Amino acid sequence: MSQAEVVRPVDEQVGYVLKKAASALRAAMDNALRPLDLTVPQYACLELLRQQPGLSGSELARAMFVSRQSMNLVVKGLERRGMLTRAPVPRHGKTLPTELAPAGLAKLAAANQAVGVVEQTMLGALTPAAQRRLCADLTACAAALGHLAGEADPDA
Repeated sequence: MSQAEVVRPVDEQVGYVLKKAASALRAAMDNALRPLDLTVPQYACLELLRQQPGLSGSELARAMFVSRQSMNLVVKGLERRGMLTRAPVPRHGKTLPTELAPAGLAKLAAANQAVGVVEQTMLGALTPAAQRRLCADLTACAAALGHLAGEADPDA
C-alpha cells in the first residue's frame, strides 16, 4: 500500500479518536483538579486507596499503569501533605501498606465532585445504556490487546 492510499480518514480511526478523547479528558480533569491543588495521578491514587485501602506502592503503580518510581513520587507527595498514611514497618516483606488520612478523604470528596462534572459533561450525549456499552467495549479492547503488551491473561 502506498502513502497515497489511505484506508480511512484519521478522524475515523479508533486509535486516533480514542487518543483524542483521552487527551481531552485529561485536560478537562487537570482543569477541574487544579483549584484543589491536585494532579490527575494524585486524584487517581486517592481514589484507588479509597476503594482498596492498604495497597502498596507497587500495587498502586500497577493499577495506575505507571512505574514504581513515578508512583513513589506521587505517594510521597501526598504523604507529605498529610493525605496518606503508611505503616512505619512492613506487614510482610518490604511492602508498606498505604491508606487515606482524613485530609485525603476530605480532598477526595471535593475532587470526586469536580471530576464527576467532567465525566457528566463528557458522557452527556450518551444514554445510560450507551455509557455502559462504551465502558464494556473499551474494556474488551484493552483485554484484546493485553497479550501484546505482555500482560498476563487473567483467564489463563
